[in-house]
Amino acid sequence: MSASALRDDAARAFLAESGWGAAQLEKLPGDASTRHYTRLRMNGRTAMLMDQPQHAEGGSAPPTATPEERRALGYNATARLAGVDCRRFIAASEYLRKSGLAAPEILAADAKTGFLIIEDLGDDLYTDIIAKGADELGLYEAAIDALVRLHAAPAPASLAPALPLFAYDDTALLAETDLLTEWFMPAALGRAVRADEAAEHRALWRAALREVNTGASVFVHRDFHAQNLLWRGRHQGLARVGVIDFQDAVAGSTAYDLISLLEDARRDVAPQLAHAMTARYLASSGTGNKADFHASAALFAAQRNAKIIGIFARLAKRDAKPRYLAFLPRVWRYMEGDLAHPALEPLKAWYDRAIPKRLRTIAERTPA
Repeated sequence: MSASALRDDAARAFLAESGWGAAQLEKLPGDASTRHYTRLRMNGRTAMLMDQPQHAEGGSAPPTATPEERRALGYNATARLAGVDCRRFIAASEYLRKSGLAAPEILAADAKTGFLIIEDLGDDLYTDIIAKGADELGLYEAAIDALVRLHAAPAPASLAPALPLFAYDDTALLAETDLLTEWFMPAALGRAVRADEAAEHRALWRAALREVNTGASVFVHRDFHAQNLLWRGRHQGLARVGVIDFQDAVAGSTAYDLISLLEDARRDVAPQLAHAMTARYLASSGTGNKADFHASAALFAAQRNAKIIGIFARLAKRDAKPRYLAFLPRVWRYMEGDLAHPALEPLKAWYDRAIPKRLRTIAERTPA
């Protein structure tokens, strides 16, 4: 029997044990993740089956792992991603719900095998309904209000017993920016990246991360954007904003999730909207030193966009998913704006020299 058939049998057994054995199944299209989702329909109710195959990728880092030990364990541990560890999804969901946000309730779980049944938050992704003419301003205002609520409390030390909320530390952040030199640069330049080029890139990022005041530490969703937010118009207040895909949460800067929302790799966010939402966040959160906040926002936006550029090139080269290259012009446009901040001038100079603008778009080419 194939691995796929065995996995299907295990899923059916889990559904039967959880009281959903008679459900009709509707598999949902996937994205860049190794997780799969299936909508369950039974007796007028719906729920979602989350299937995280336990050998699809590496696991998360042990709580006491040193940076060297994390690097030895692989990228997921180095970058402090949850990987196949469903316990982090469960714990993050519970934390978000206790904080007043509309994360899906966990209805049944077998974390060891990677199966969860979770609340169905619907189909109205921000991305989809805005494309159909929904009130973009109102949707983004509601998302900002959810972020303000989430950031009202400092980052918790842990999400559950033996599950610390890891700090978004330099080891993780630099592993992410390294993706650009590892995957994008060879494709853009048509040659291998020299060791001195990669080392200089890393050193400049390390210096930037140390020089900018990143502010208070809060719960960081890490992928807070229109593809991971659902509109629940029948609800009131913060319950209108459904939040998903939060398993990689870390403790980090208040600016990070804001820039994830406003510099969305998959859709254009007008500068006027971004400015208005930043002002709304600053006013509602009571942020004090706005100059420090804007420097931090530029830093983490540039860092995130460097990571995304590397990931999209990797998806095309390693995973045979070239469709993500179409997003590169937008991400580079965001990043060029971020690098215009005076605090990031050394990084801007490096990118202008190492990857001239004419080489930054490989959407119509297959990476080398």
